[in-house]
Amino acid sequence: MPPITASGMNPAELINIAQNERDHWWYRGMRSILSALLERYVQGRRMNYVLEAGCGTGYTAQWLQALWSSHIVLADIESLALTIARGLGASRLVQTDIRQLPFASAQFELILCLDVLVHLPPGEEDRCLSEFFRALKPGGLAVIRVAALNALRSRHSEFVDEKQRFTRKRLMRSTAEAGFRVLRCTYANCLLLPVALAKFRIWERLVRTPPASGVEQLPRPLAALFYFCLAVEARWIRSGLDLPLGQSLLLIAEKPN
Repeated sequence: MPPITASGMNPAELINIAQNERDHWWYRGMRSILSALLERYVQGRRMNYVLEAGCGTGYTAQWLQALWSSHIVLADIESLALTIARGLGASRLVQTDIRQLPFASAQFELILCLDVLVHLPPGEEDRCLSEFFRALKPGGLAVIRVAALNALRSRHSEFVDEKQRFTRKRLMRSTAEAGFRVLRCTYANCLLLPVALAKFRIWERLVRTPPASGVEQLPRPLAALFYFCLAVEARWIRSGLDLPLGQSLLLIAEKPN
């Protein structure tokens, strides 16, 4: 097996996210969508021990902590990410590569991995999924979110050092091959797909935009409209509807008993 080398997000983007994550339309909307997915599958389950594999700023874990009385462990390869998370009050912090988790087998009831696998070279996600399977208790859940569709690669993708994107078929296949039973896999951020295609495939190429962060504050009316689109999708996903295309993919899978 080839050796593992460190790989993470551009540190400059971590700082951008930390400054904007609470109020930015995309993060607020994706939290609504994540909540809609979790409500449907987590309700009634014991969630005493939770791992966020690739925790970034730690804000998502803080948000989940307010919803659940769980022990949430935050793991990330970036020391800057853990420093930011510690500043938000997180105390269970582990610096590690999520392809080699330093935890006992069958330790967690839930593992979340949000927008992390895209920073690994293609094929390396299989190591992560195998580690998630090992670290979960039988009946435990894995929640994965990734950027979708190579056609949507952008200057932002380059800035954050994104190395791959996924299709629904590929993500489901890799998860199943790791031993999981896939419960659901849906695209998200679908309604804004025409805007994304126009920006990434036409505008950025036309003006030759250099790599740059996509985490920017928009005029309030536009940000409100974009958030509304994601809020509508959250309602659809909560009702059980899977979206056929989108800029993100969300998957929830179970480790069989």
